[in-house]
Amino acid sequence: NFQLNFLSTMSQSGAQSQSGVQSQSQQEIGNSSILSQSDFPNYEEDGKIFAQFLQEHQIEVFANQRTSENDKNDPIPNEDENAIICRVPCYPPLLQRIRDRDYLDPSNPTDFLIEIPLSELISWNPAEGEALVRRSIRNTLRYHQLFCHVLDQALEQMTPSSNQNALARRDTMDILHEQRLSQQVARNTQRENNNTEGGVFNDEVNNQNRNQHQTSEEFPPLLMRRYELRILPLGRKGSMMPFDKQHHKKEEKDSALPSIEGVSLRFVRSRSMGHLVTIHGMIVRASDVKPSCMVATYSCDACGCEVYQVLGGQREFLPQRTCPSEDCRDRPRETLHLQTRGSKFVKYQELKIQELPSQVPMGHVPRSMTVHCKGELTRLTSPGDLVTIDGVFLPHKLADSGYRALKAGLISTTYLDAHQITVHKKSFDESVVSMLSETESKELEAEINRIAHGQDPVGVLSSAIAPEIYGHEDIKRSLLLQLVGGCTRKLPDGMRIRGDINICLMGDPGMAKSQLLKHVASIAPRGVYTTGKGSSGVGLTAAVTRETATNELALEGGALVLADRGICAIDEFDKMDESDRTAIHEVMEQQTVSIAKAGIVATLNARAAVLAAANPLYGRYHKRKSLSENINLPNSLLSRFDLMFLILDVADVDNDMALARHVTLVHQNEGLEKKGPDDNDDENSESNDKSTSSPVTPRILREYIARARRHHPIVPPDVAPYIVEAYVNLRMEHRQRPGDQTAMTPRQLLSILRLSQALARLRFSDFVARQDVDEAIRLTHCSKASLEHHENEMSTKSRKRGRDVNSKVFSILRDYIATMNKSCVEMTLAEAMVLRKGYTIENLQTCLKEYEDLSILQINSSQTHIHFLQGGYGSPID
Repeated sequence: NFQLNFLSTMSQSGAQSQSGVQSQSQQEIGNSSILSQSDFPNYEEDGKIFAQFLQEHQIEVFANQRTSENDKNDPIPNEDENAIICRVPCYPPLLQRIRDRDYLDPSNPTDFLIEIPLSELISWNPAEGEALVRRSIRNTLRYHQLFCHVLDQALEQMTPSSNQNALARRDTMDILHEQRLSQQVARNTQRENNNTEGGVFNDEVNNQNRNQHQTSEEFPPLLMRRYELRILPLGRKGSMMPFDKQHHKKEEKDSALPSIEGVSLRFVRSRSMGHLVTIHGMIVRASDVKPSCMVATYSCDACGCEVYQVLGGQREFLPQRTCPSEDCRDRPRETLHLQTRGSKFVKYQELKIQELPSQVPMGHVPRSMTVHCKGELTRLTSPGDLVTIDGVFLPHKLADSGYRALKAGLISTTYLDAHQITVHKKSFDESVVSMLSETESKELEAEINRIAHGQDPVGVLSSAIAPEIYGHEDIKRSLLLQLVGGCTRKLPDGMRIRGDINICLMGDPGMAKSQLLKHVASIAPRGVYTTGKGSSGVGLTAAVTRETATNELALEGGALVLADRGICAIDEFDKMDESDRTAIHEVMEQQTVSIAKAGIVATLNARAAVLAAANPLYGRYHKRKSLSENINLPNSLLSRFDLMFLILDVADVDNDMALARHVTLVHQNEGLEKKGPDDNDDENSESNDKSTSSPVTPRILREYIARARRHHPIVPPDVAPYIVEAYVNLRMEHRQRPGDQTAMTPRQLLSILRLSQALARLRFSDFVARQDVDEAIRLTHCSKASLEHHENEMSTKSRKRGRDVNSKVFSILRDYIATMNKSCVEMTLAEAMVLRKGYTIENLQTCLKEYEDLSILQINSSQTHIHFLQGGYGSPID
């Protein structure tokens, strides 16, 4: 009032003595000040508006004409022809259930949940509701208390329904409540009689005692509150009763509401203090659920009165010892004792949320924040979950008293008081089409159908993995299969067969191993990238830490636990200590982490695919030493990898020329996507265009993989013998050529099955076909051949013995006709044999064309049989 009177007086005097321009400027200042004053919250008026909202607001739900009055709120599907939409009161039925203690699950009575979506306030009254929403977002904690106060008053004014089971639902708190009210009435009557004799002096003394000890004899409403109030931000729809049956119009679904996806932690600044914010991140630590005292109840041994201390969930408080009543004011000794049964406790849990790797700028440290969860918000998440949390951003003192408070000074920490927790998908299991517009979803659907029904969808999708890296086609195909993964089988006896694919890349420096790892980790929804020297055994599996609040031990998940249902990329795998490397043996096969430390015995899920990159023992591959001496990794660890590739830096004119042109093209155009029409100047550009262009974006790749993972292919009976025969032949070949690092183990049979299932998923099929098995065997041969080729190179004394690809393919066909004593081979059988040996159909076609020109073999007109000529010339042998 003083400010408004002062501004009005200044405006009047300025109008008389100053010019018109000055009076106009003063009037503008006065108007702006008046607007700021009118925007100042009036809690009494806001409480009335909220009470009116509780009484008048209605929502649209589905109802059925055939249902009776008692079950009219039962959920009815949308597609029912007899379903109609009606408007029903929103909050009165829920408040009546709270008043009657009509629990949804009588066998497990828990606190009721009342959700206040702020968008419902605007839909109820756009004028008053929008102003109340704006003030509620800016000062959420105060308005949360105000809304609870209005709800308590509304519940007190309601009368219980005529239900015979109302008395049966009374608990200990009800009996104590009635006893306390009767004691307070008797105590107040006695106090009034004493006040008539002692005058006003006794009231002043009682008020001073209450203020000094911060306690009160009045019964706090929080003690009997049997509901939890959650304030949801704009755009967040309610999910609990009665909003679980609400009908949303199409224009409401497509309305331009504020984004509710959440922001990174680094965007929550000091200006957000006290506001309702929404953050998005990963849970890295979750404490045990413990009781938190909301109201402490004390009983006096001298006068028998009960004293209440409202704590509001404080982490530390000083219990009261002296009674503030009039009868005990002259007693210096401690007479108050805490009554645990009469106090109110709620479930309390602390979470630690951290920024996602995609949210952290390059070179920055991920930020983290403490989240306080109470009531039914506890036990909703575990370490490694991706969550979106709606809550109030508040400060918190490091300590209220003692040495810690003296040392901390004025420094305070911040935390988030959670109101809503949304746990997001953990892998590719869910689609992102629901978050796109109708036009974008149609374009995405058309692009996916084009790839699926096109030629070689695996090759098209694998070209989108690190397109700036030249070559490594088979390795990129294997990485695509790792992103898709096989099917995890859970047998009736409880045994679980791994479905994730583990890959190890070994080779010389400068072969883009780290770039492949980082790219795959960025594509996966839950990808964690770490290095061997920068990670310890507990950093990969799990660590036991000590909580700052309770000083107790807690379990914190490592990189493999955080990458649950994702991919964990480990670079510099060979630089890890042997003790740390053995910690992931269990993870790579059983996909669990067993911990028995400091009295904590637990088993955590680590269902992650491991992608490792390692260098040879001597930095570069030493050609004068064997493979076992170059790769300093134990066989027990290497056998757990489904595929192992050895990438060597070998000087070759053609490959070096193509690589140099590819690299200069990337640097010239700042990426392959910006390639212009004038870049195909040289003659080899057209041949390299297919390998360099990448029309598939990461979003299309993620959506394609998400749809592929919906299929769970099985092995049909006609394909099972084919897999058995192929596995036995591979075992026989490796028995004739024993090798320590490249031996075919029974785990390779499961690897072939996992690769075949991943290939079937990419075809959107529920059955594994023979071509899937052939491609899986070919990739297995490619990984083995990369290791065996250099091993065989060391055993040869002359490079003249080395043969090219065409000679090797021809030797496969020649050995077959010599063994079977035939002169003709079917084309389908030749393709199967070549694929099993790790070669492609293109290699076979090139070989046949070359040897047909040399008149060594001949292909019939129908392209179904291959005939070997006699001595290389003449007619076919019959």
